[in-house]
Amino acid sequence: MQPLSAREGTRPLIARRSSVPARPAVPHDPAPSRLSYRVQRLWLTPVFRSALNIGAPLFLILAAISWYLSDEERVASLFETAYEIRREIENRPEFRVNVLGIDGASEDVTEEVRASLALDLPMSSFDLDLDELRGRLEALPAVRSADLRIQTGGYLAVRIDERRPAALWLTHEGLSIIDEEGSFIAGFGERELEGPLPLLAGEGANLAVPEALDLIDASRPLGDRVHGLVRMGERRWDVVLTNHTRILLPEAGARSAFDRVLALDDVGEILSRDLTAVDLRNPGRLTVRLTEQAMDEYRRLRELVASGTSGENQG
Repeated sequence: MQPLSAREGTRPLIARRSSVPARPAVPHDPAPSRLSYRVQRLWLTPVFRSALNIGAPLFLILAAISWYLSDEERVASLFETAYEIRREIENRPEFRVNVLGIDGASEDVTEEVRASLALDLPMSSFDLDLDELRGRLEALPAVRSADLRIQTGGYLAVRIDERRPAALWLTHEGLSIIDEEGSFIAGFGERELEGPLPLLAGEGANLAVPEALDLIDASRPLGDRVHGLVRMGERRWDVVLTNHTRILLPEAGARSAFDRVLALDDVGEILSRDLTAVDLRNPGRLTVRLTEQAMDEYRRLRELVASGTSGENQG
């Protein structure tokens, strides 16, 4: 009977527990808190996301670089390391210039070019300023233009467009060699000439070299009887012959006037006579000036003619 009383003793406890009313379940609120809502809205902003993903790391990197560069010794070491790396690259064999080649220049000009460049080869191509070297060469009187190129194999090719001597120009300062454009090349005797050059004189003669060379070309029938040309008043030419005869050419049409004199000389050898000048400055008239001896002879002949004429009249 003891077990029954035990069961009876538990009944009131169970009854008491079952008599307590159960709490109703609280429904879950899906809405976030106010702070979470604001954070989510801020995260959806593109500017905020960019600032957080890019700006923050960039700021940290810049801060680290600023801190590293704040030490002068570290900065100096950094520059020294970069310089050493650069020099190692520049001094590599594929970047070195070993040979200098000069083309288009005579022997004298070649020596001037080498002296002007003053390159201590071999050297790195990074140490060559081609524009500066080109300007240095084109400053030479005998060089019209220069072209410099670094070619494969460490070869520095220099192409020179040399001014060719065309005439000798005599001024108060001395005798100079000039080209067909009238540009100064060198003083007479400073360089070797391939052959004789025509002689020009007078102020402004270098400004009319093409016309002078045209007259020299026209004077070929006279051979070596032409001594030179003199520029008069910086506007016209006088042709001077070896017998000191001068042919005074006009300012305009000098070549055609000179051809007329050559035609007269071919027919009557006018330039071989005792003349000091043949004046062609007036296009419609040719005037000649006789030497003193020729003038004396002319006066004597005139007197003889005059005396003979007067004797006939008296008879």
